[in-house]
Amino acid sequence: MTGLIAIVPAVAVLASLPWWLPGRVVALRVRVFNRINGDEGIPVPGDLVGVDRFKELYSHPAANGRSKGAALSDLFWYWLSPGPEMHQEHLEAGERYDAVARTTRALLAVPRAEAEELARRCAARALDGLRGPVRLRDLMMPLWAEFSYELVFAEPCPREARDLIAGNADDVVTALKCTGLRHMGRRERLTRYLLGRLAHVRVPLPPDLTPQEQAFYLQGAFFNTAVVQMSEAMAHLLMVLAQHPGVQEQAREADDRHFDHVIAETMRLYPLFGIAHRITTGDIEIDERTTIPAGSVLCFDYPEFHRAGFPDPDRFDPGRFDRPAKELNHIPFGVAANRPCPAWRLAPIAMRAAAREVLRRYALASSASHTRSLPNRGPCLLIPRGAPGASRRSSAALAWMRLRDRWEDVWRSLVQLVLGTYMVWDARRQRLCERHFARCPVTHR
Repeated sequence: MTGLIAIVPAVAVLASLPWWLPGRVVALRVRVFNRINGDEGIPVPGDLVGVDRFKELYSHPAANGRSKGAALSDLFWYWLSPGPEMHQEHLEAGERYDAVARTTRALLAVPRAEAEELARRCAARALDGLRGPVRLRDLMMPLWAEFSYELVFAEPCPREARDLIAGNADDVVTALKCTGLRHMGRRERLTRYLLGRLAHVRVPLPPDLTPQEQAFYLQGAFFNTAVVQMSEAMAHLLMVLAQHPGVQEQAREADDRHFDHVIAETMRLYPLFGIAHRITTGDIEIDERTTIPAGSVLCFDYPEFHRAGFPDPDRFDPGRFDRPAKELNHIPFGVAANRPCPAWRLAPIAMRAAAREVLRRYALASSASHTRSLPNRGPCLLIPRGAPGASRRSSAALAWMRLRDRWEDVWRSLVQLVLGTYMVWDARRQRLCERHFARCPVTHR
């Protein structure tokens, strides 16, 4: 009897782990990261600059430094290597950035109907024959690998290229989520592949770049960031539809305007960026008594800004966007005055077309947790529309999905703590950004 009395509390504690341990581990991980990275940034919004001046500061001409001079940059460069020095997001202002940006705009300048058809075709190939439980981010990776390949090379994507691009993109985002380590061999294989395809890019690449730099540029902009961000955005959109059946049914028949509101509200609740850091290249006067000096690191908090000014901000409500967007605290693609995402026009068009193809074939359902970082990769049921007995089977599958996701979160949080701590430490040890600018102080000016 004494042994039984001792076992019962132990079993109760074990059974309760999914409800309290992951949150504790996440809090510990944040403290560890802050300890390693230091406290160099000025939070925006924060005590110095409020929500009301967020866009103003983000748009300021002196808030335009990208990497040089910030310890945080070492971490981003680590996750984006090889080739972070050629990544369009991290290039400093100057002739090199201007040349790269022109090339990106040219590659993204696709007529609307052509972009919609390309996204629909890629989605159809990714969905053929699928049913049952999937991880939405994994499902979306091959789709956007093919989409990006056709944008760049204007020809269908071979299977081996699709798998290489999707594998590389998955490696990048898995490391970013701290759920797995980087695999540099896989990334370098993609670089070698792109080196062999430079002559086939459908627009001229910047001639002042070496072939290696051209390959790094394509890899960073189109085959890392584009594939990762589009896959993440689509996973969030489909998870929202799966967990809001009424919104899903309305979206299935909705016009483009309403569907765009669903996408906008998804990106308000689940912005792809958590913190965007910018380094000031000149003094910024806040008021008569306060000036942010040159060289400061501004940390723009997208989730906090997107919550401000909305009633019941955690509730999903596409109707918020019946108002003009300029009146809302909503900048999913950044701001026009400070290097917005170059895919700000193309991305919603392609997402809408791909999502319509999914909804044409399937009803979606999910009982898994849905957070901005999406470390569980978006567990979801794809239920063929009109399938007999689907409701009964899906109820059991959703109950299992909820339980499994809870327990996976226990292990996943511990993995993130260990691997995340190692990678943050390793990034600070390697100092990729700091060492690059020490070697090449004028490369990007």
